[in-house]
Amino acid sequence: MARNFKTLDDMGDVTGKRVLVREDLNVPMADGVVTDDTRLRAAVSTVAELADKGAKVIVLAHFGRPKGQRDPSMSLALVTLPFQQVLGREVRFIDDQHAAEVIDKMQDGEVGILENTRFDPGEEKNAPETVERLAALGDLYVNDAFSAAHRAHASTEGLAHKLPAFAGRQMEAELDALDKALGNPEHPVAAVVGGAKVSSKLDVLRHLVEKVDHLIIGGGMANTFLAARGVNVGKSLCEHDLTGTAEEILDAAGKANCTVHLPYDVVVAKEFRPNPPTRTVNVHEVAADEMILDVGPAATEALGDVLKNCRTLVWNGPMGAFETPPFDAATVALAKTAAALTKEGSLVSVAGGGDTVAALNQAGVADDFTFVSTAGGAFLEWMEGKELPGVAALAR
Repeated sequence: MARNFKTLDDMGDVTGKRVLVREDLNVPMADGVVTDDTRLRAAVSTVAELADKGAKVIVLAHFGRPKGQRDPSMSLALVTLPFQQVLGREVRFIDDQHAAEVIDKMQDGEVGILENTRFDPGEEKNAPETVERLAALGDLYVNDAFSAAHRAHASTEGLAHKLPAFAGRQMEAELDALDKALGNPEHPVAAVVGGAKVSSKLDVLRHLVEKVDHLIIGGGMANTFLAARGVNVGKSLCEHDLTGTAEEILDAAGKANCTVHLPYDVVVAKEFRPNPPTRTVNVHEVAADEMILDVGPAATEALGDVLKNCRTLVWNGPMGAFETPPFDAATVALAKTAAALTKEGSLVSVAGGGDTVAALNQAGVADDFTFVSTAGGAFLEWMEGKELPGVAALAR
């Protein structure tokens, strides 16, 4: 692929240069402890490489939603030590009110984290004065936060117009993987789209039917499509007001030669809780007091056969109510099939979204996919075919 953005390889000598690096350090915390350090680990490659090359590395990030107010519970001071432990070198916290003096005194190869960018009310508005204030602290700008690239904020978009701008290693890997998956994929391409609601993924579904050869629909949203095809889904989660929209998507898929795969056998229960009494039935045999909570084993096996005939897979959302056993069975089985095909070299597999990452981790196969994106909103907007401001700003 012809890249339209510069990477760390294009930066030249960075010794003594102040490099502003936008990372996503918005990690979940409980009682002052980081409960999932995935995003901290993702930031290491870029920050460590620049520090090793002698740059003064100033990490920019947001934490929580302080809405332009200073809130000590959302200070990045809380993340500085956890990041230092993951990075394996000293990291200093930089209070933004004395940032210029602190950065001036930094040694080459030193790493600092600037206070939460969202404490400044101009950050989310991409205000020119906020962009100027941040730009004055650096000589070069690196955006390594794909997960925040769908936001046109001062630290994610504005800075790319003020300083020489480059993609970090995580951003570079993400953009390369996404290009392989939907930009210039090897066909046949399959997409797995799951999750609870059609309403949250309408634009994704509309875009995908034009792009992929096989669209596999699971999760609660499959019930809405089944209802559109005249199936009685009992008391399953179902957006009955969107059955007309589901029919339109099915029609569009037909015109685009995209085969839509809906479950034909399902796992049902009368109550939604861990390990209730269940039945596996044909979709036309769901009783009025039952709810569909997972794709059945026969349909899951058939979907595995679909993947065996594909070269590329994009996955967003679980196949069933995966967080409640035994309704994780279809997600785990299909994920294991995709992982095995990836390992043997016959499938390029790209997955993204919070629920999806959790489901793949539960199946124990996240490391076997070609690429797993930690981005939520940005991954969805990319699946919708939208231009992401943070990415577009790098491509000038």
